[in-house]
Amino acid sequence: MAYGTDRRDLFRRCAGYVDRILKGARPADLPVEAPKKFELAINLKTARILGLTIPPALLRRADYLVQ
Repeated sequence: MAYGTDRRDLFRRCAGYVDRILKGARPADLPVEAPKKFELAINLKTARILGLTIPPALLRRADYLVQ
């Protein structure tokens, strides 16, 4: 199981920073932003091998399920 930031969202937001810098904004004046979107990935094959049971509610919340 892994829980982390959504890389596509980070790259999209990074492009906004680059755009502002190229338009003349000073990097020191730009705000620091925390990630806003996170992803949950669950490896069901590994869970089965380890004998773990993943609750259905957690499976529904997962963004990615590895069979």
